Amino acid sequence: MSASIRRRLMLLVLASIGLVWAIALASSYRQATREVAEWEEARLAEVAQMLALLDQSNLATLANAHIDVREEERGGETSANDTDDDSLPRDALFQVRTRNGDVIAGSPPLRALNAWDLPVPPVTGVQDVVLGGQTYHSFTLRDTPLGHTVRVFEQANTRSDLVSGVASRIARPALIALPVLALLVWWSIGWSLAPLRMLSDAIRSRDINRLEPVDIGHVPIEVRPLVDAINLLLSRLLHSLERERAFTADAAHELKTPLAAIKVQAQVALAEPDPARQRLAMERVVQGVDRSARLAEQLLLLARLDMQEKMATAPLAPGAVAKSALLANAGNAQQKNIRVTLNCDMRAEINAEPVLIGILFDNLLDNAIKYGSDGGTIEIAVRREKQQVLAPLNEPLQEPLQEPAKEPARQPLSERILVSVRDDGPGVAPADLARLTDRFFRATGNQATGSGLGLSIVARIAQHFGATVRFGTGLDGRGLAVDVSFPAYTAAAVRSLKPAG
Repeated sequence: MSASIRRRLMLLVLASIGLVWAIALASSYRQATREVAEWEEARLAEVAQMLALLDQSNLATLANAHIDVREEERGGETSANDTDDDSLPRDALFQVRTRNGDVIAGSPPLRALNAWDLPVPPVTGVQDVVLGGQTYHSFTLRDTPLGHTVRVFEQANTRSDLVSGVASRIARPALIALPVLALLVWWSIGWSLAPLRMLSDAIRSRDINRLEPVDIGHVPIEVRPLVDAINLLLSRLLHSLERERAFTADAAHELKTPLAAIKVQAQVALAEPDPARQRLAMERVVQGVDRSARLAEQLLLLARLDMQEKMATAPLAPGAVAKSALLANAGNAQQKNIRVTLNCDMRAEINAEPVLIGILFDNLLDNAIKYGSDGGTIEIAVRREKQQVLAPLNEPLQEPLQEPAKEPARQPLSERILVSVRDDGPGVAPADLARLTDRFFRATGNQATGSGLGLSIVARIAQHFGATVRFGTGLDGRGLAVDVSFPAYTAAAVRSLKPAG
């Protein structure tokens, strides 16, 4: 198959037209052959009727002459313009018999062809006979007004070349028109494909700094889906670049702050003669390095998740991971005298990757401890729930999470595993709830230090495993509740999380 759409369309169109013309020519030729055959059979019948009106003396005279049945002869007025004249002589042979079967007159060549005593057909009409090894068309006329039987013979291979002339007249315009039609088809297809060429030129001329939608003017409806798809791709690419630039700028800003602090503390340590103050400065340097290292780890994790990299998953009990995360963060909670309670269904399972789920719990607990009140309470819960329709990502909860209401039996319910972390801290303003998963976003009014990446990482991990994240009011009508709803572990859930291919 040709790689060129234009060439392929031209070949298909010309092949289709040629096929239709060939079929039409064959049909016309057959129809012309049939019409000419009927016409010439009628002419033989006219010759037979003429002979039936002649007396014996005229018949004898005519038998010794030639009956030329050609319609046209070359050299006439029409021969210069027409191609359907009779180029070869065509003599008709005849024989006339009485009612008793005696021959009154006949063409002498019939004796040489052993057809003088040929039986006469019992009915009037056309018959084909073989005389002298050649096929003849014959017409028999019985019961003439004089009581005679007339039979006329004409050689089959000397019939009028009118048929070939008709076929030639039909074929000649087709042969002449086909090259002209090919040029018209070539130009028409090229003109029709001009929008594709314009589109390719517009795309080829683009660089990385020009990602606005492609506009090539009037676009045919067949090309519009391609233009729309390209514009959608450019829009996504522009959004991705803008997001990458913003991410890079924010990351540079976030890394700049701890590095500047580290530099200042290092300079203080170098200039401070007091060993105690020097040690304090070095401890702050270590804290700044730890903060920078944690920020770098979070940035790398976000980059890894943004690549949609599928990881090996296995049945996992989030209650056990929550318990491990609680032990790992117990020291930070004790520093703020925060009491952490754990209420988990250890039989509940999800299909996920243990390290990422551990990071999810670490970020949820770190966020709750960091922004929670001194001497406050944090509750971690893992339980099963029945859901029909999940709230979209980042949708605020109007009320604290409660047991879901019973759904009508006719509506199918899917089992989910709900991971919930609540605190009784100052909480988040309703206007900020929708932005909690934005990277580097910090809610207004919070003085705790942080990178603003914790909940963003939580949202990306949840999305990676088909979970949804919702925010609402925390304990006792205060604080923040973060609810992550995972699909319960089933064979179907395992298949849905496997990478395609």
